[in-house]
Amino acid sequence: MKIAYIAAGAAGMYCGSCLHDNTLAAAMLRQGEDVVLVPTYTPIRTDAVDVSHNRVFMGGVNAYLLQTSRLFRLMPRWLTGLLDRPGFLSYVTRGAGSVDPAKLGGMTVSMLQGELGNQAAQLDELVDWLLEEIKPDVVHLSNSMLIGMARRINERCGPPVVCALSGEDIFLEALRPPHYEQARELLRERAAEVQAFTALNGYYADFMADYLSVDRQKVHVIPHGLNLEGHGKPDDDQGSPTQTVGYLARICHDKGLHLLVEACTHLAASRPDLDFRVKAAGYLGKADRAYLSAVTEQANSGPLAGRFEYLGELDRDQKLTFLKSLDVFSTPTVYRESKGLPAIEALANGVPLVLPEHGAFPEFVRHTGGGLLFPPGDVNALAAQIARLLTERAFAKQLSDEGHGVVHDHYHDERMARETVSLYQELAASKA
Repeated sequence: MKIAYIAAGAAGMYCGSCLHDNTLAAAMLRQGEDVVLVPTYTPIRTDAVDVSHNRVFMGGVNAYLLQTSRLFRLMPRWLTGLLDRPGFLSYVTRGAGSVDPAKLGGMTVSMLQGELGNQAAQLDELVDWLLEEIKPDVVHLSNSMLIGMARRINERCGPPVVCALSGEDIFLEALRPPHYEQARELLRERAAEVQAFTALNGYYADFMADYLSVDRQKVHVIPHGLNLEGHGKPDDDQGSPTQTVGYLARICHDKGLHLLVEACTHLAASRPDLDFRVKAAGYLGKADRAYLSAVTEQANSGPLAGRFEYLGELDRDQKLTFLKSLDVFSTPTVYRESKGLPAIEALANGVPLVLPEHGAFPEFVRHTGGGLLFPPGDVNALAAQIARLLTERAFAKQLSDEGHGVVHDHYHDERMARETVSLYQELAASKA
């Protein structure tokens, strides 16, 4: 099949959605499908081989200026097109971190308006290219924030449109009035113009079916799959007496690093017999540097002093080495996680999990048998579950073995690609 996968770049940071999109596209390519992974806003960033197209559509700088400047809308395309060059976009967004929904309400609404929004010319340029040059059998949007594209594709008698659901509610729920109400209304309206949705788990499929007011049967659960090359248990046990509790995610309040540090501080005070340390890694944007400083100060001012370390951002090889060095893994997210990619990666390397009992995590832990849950936000319960895995090593190994096996049997990119292509074929046949 000819597949156009429209991915939203994440301004220079490692993003779970970008990692998923690139992994899926690469797996479909290996299976013989004709896939074009098309970046929008900014180039995507991945820790694997990047299979995306070398052109960025609907460049983020242009989109923002079209929203905020009437004069800019009058400028010729040959001039504004210079702002869509991948190198320029990578440079200006380097280290930017997460965007602030409170400042982007108007632009969010405009993008959801599609052909009626301020970025209509950018949209038409993308649709023209897709339908006249690429001529795909299906168009897959990487999240519902891109759903404004669907109407124009349908108006041009284009192929079926699929939309992935990947945690965008976190951004949407932070919008301010009146943009929040406008965005929700547009999402419900435009969702009717999409032929099918995909979600990585049942929790988020149920949640977003209600959020978008669509028939739950239109939302297809296709769990995430890793490229498992390099993932696996360490070759041997070094037998170090010091055990390691690990965290791998973006460094920010939402991901809950402060909760992990607080729980481990409590554990260090209440269980002086436990010889453990805490290591964290992940992308750090400028806006979250103060947060990390506060967390580090918290760790170094109490019984955890000298036992907390931030390793920075890791490439793929460094990430695999890091995960294999851990004894327990936890990302105690504040919000209801919709993806949980780092938890899958940790279990793929035989690291048992301690995760909050909300969002996608309970479903994943039940399916894999690879970890323990705790009430969200309860640092005492988090500390107790970590202590259990650090002290009951036979039990921890049981969770590790069971979860590792399930991930390698089920959460791999080949299965994810097959199920996705099967959905595409079903939709294409139905439209024909």
